[in-house]
Amino acid sequence: MRLALLTPFDFPSVRGNAITANRIARGLRARGVELQVWDCSVVPDAQVEREVQTYRPALVHAFHAFRVGPLALRLARALEVPLAVTITGTDGNHDLFDPDRAQTVRRVLEGASIVTVFHDTMLTKISSGLLDLPAKIIVIPQSVSFEDGPPYPLAGRLGLSGGEVVFLFPAGIRMVKNPLFPLAPLDRVVPRFPHLHLVYAGPILDPEEGERLLKALTGRGWAAHLGTVPHSQMRSLLEASDVVLNCSLSEGGMANSVLEAMACGRPVLASDIEGNRSLVEDGVTGLLFRGPEEFEAKAVRLLADPGLRRSLGLMGQTRIRALYPPERELEGYLALYHRLVPRAKIAVR
Repeated sequence: MRLALLTPFDFPSVRGNAITANRIARGLRARGVELQVWDCSVVPDAQVEREVQTYRPALVHAFHAFRVGPLALRLARALEVPLAVTITGTDGNHDLFDPDRAQTVRRVLEGASIVTVFHDTMLTKISSGLLDLPAKIIVIPQSVSFEDGPPYPLAGRLGLSGGEVVFLFPAGIRMVKNPLFPLAPLDRVVPRFPHLHLVYAGPILDPEEGERLLKALTGRGWAAHLGTVPHSQMRSLLEASDVVLNCSLSEGGMANSVLEAMACGRPVLASDIEGNRSLVEDGVTGLLFRGPEEFEAKAVRLLADPGLRRSLGLMGQTRIRALYPPERELEGYLALYHRLVPRAKIAVR
């Protein structure tokens, strides 16, 4: 009579999976749906299995095919209930094509009743690896939802006095986010725009990549790493910034960081990859770059033209509000659940 949501991370983590799963769970609860979320990064598998079997859900929903998919599949089969799997990023972009992980991901996707992705580009990519899967893949775009929290004291942390232009890099520090990329191009920009500040906001998830970044920041007084910023403070941090960067090598169709930046009316300078093109229309709702030279040139445009920053931010904000409201996302998941489970079995308080 209930829903069981399994995620590789949940709040207070600020990773993308945590933000996505928490946003959906909060929205469903607000609609009166009874559910429980299991954070598989802090609860051992054996405990999750015991608790979910005691909970007796009508449906199991896994967020990430590789990290929590196998456990969710075992539970769904043991309970004889449907399994929904949401592809969130690395599972569809990397794990599905990794020789050591592909078999696990394929087994989970083949065992799922429904597979959801955030954008058509991920449907196409997954279908190329599993030709018999498209019939049970549905696209449910992400949305944006912020919790209320205290404002982030960015000016105090950086000693800003006004007049600075802040480039924000909001992401956990790991290789797929390509955090060192902007440093060399911006080294060439700073002499012309000494009011530029580059700020990284996110936990170090890959110790080696984090060490490389912190070492690279040494001697660059115009760049800083804030560490983990609670998601409840992200809206205020975005609003205190002027440009938001996404330099990722891959994204799961729609990056939370890009969605949130655009929702706050901030211009995005993003790598020209499928996951970013799903949101950013170059020159209309943001700017895309393909290499360091193009990144540098477009960074200069944004630094030199406050009007461009405002117009791109406004167009991005308008598009997010029109196309990706929270209601659309929630209706998509509710329709999925009712498709898999008779309406009477989904507990609504």
